[in-house]
Amino acid sequence: MAFLWYIIIGGILGWLAGLILGKDVPGGVIGNIIAGIIGAWIGGMLLGSWGPKVSDFYILPTLLGTIILILVVSFIMKAMRKAN
Repeated sequence: MAFLWYIIIGGILGWLAGLILGKDVPGGVIGNIIAGIIGAWIGGMLLGSWGPKVSDFYILPTLLGTIILILVVSFIMKAMRKAN
């Protein structure tokens, strides 16, 4: 059951970070889920564990980590498009 919560919360936070930035996460729903889960890891490594917690996700660090991930991915994709 915990895995299902990871998917749901990761997807919601990935979608929310995309809305905040005004950028779409590549891969649609699956991309949002992956971005949310990786963003949770990045946020936890950079910012630690603080703020409200939902199913092992600390919301604020996860959201900030996901925003960082989306910015980096969009920068890389933009650079790749320019190179072609």
